[in-house]
Amino acid sequence: MAESTAEFVDRYLRETASVAHGTNRGDLCRIIEILFAAHQAGRAVYTCGNGGSAANASHLACDLGKFASPEGKRPFRCYSLCDNAALVSAITNDLGFGRLFAEQLRGRIEAGDVLVCLSVHGGSGEDQAGPWSQNLLGAARYAKERGAKVVALVGYDGGALKRIADGCIVVPHTDAGTTSTPHVEGFHEIYHHLICERLRQLVLAN
Repeated sequence: MAESTAEFVDRYLRETASVAHGTNRGDLCRIIEILFAAHQAGRAVYTCGNGGSAANASHLACDLGKFASPEGKRPFRCYSLCDNAALVSAITNDLGFGRLFAEQLRGRIEAGDVLVCLSVHGGSGEDQAGPWSQNLLGAARYAKERGAKVVALVGYDGGALKRIADGCIVVPHTDAGTTSTPHVEGFHEIYHHLICERLRQLVLAN
């Protein structure tokens, strides 16, 4: 192995710093504006993702409902579409994985609500199961049809979600021009904590 563990750790942290430096500040501000507007209007926020992004979606819903909703203030109405294992398996078994999230939004999502989609590739690319994240794209399209806003946290080239979303943050490549799933998913957590901390400030001030 050409690279020692110490060299790997140093390189990874330097890459992390370069990704943070290259992050689009305006895109983060836009997402905060969309979510705060939904809160002020009493609208709901739904989160979704696959794999590690499903865990991040659950974490984001938790932080919106708890951390960004200080005592004495109106809380965010937020729901993760990843957490009900029985419902996830029932929809997947009966209707297919591609309809997992759109089906949960049926009869629930309304104009002014927000759907937050977290995806490493944003729906671009495929593997043995076929095209990636089609359930996210289906949900995003359904949300838009219902008059809801779509927010996307993505990586690589942003994929189809970048083109659909009303607000989108793409984890940038490192200064060396590389990216990876660990960096993308890790920065989605950094971004969501930044977003929630600013939302908490805004809620407290209003």
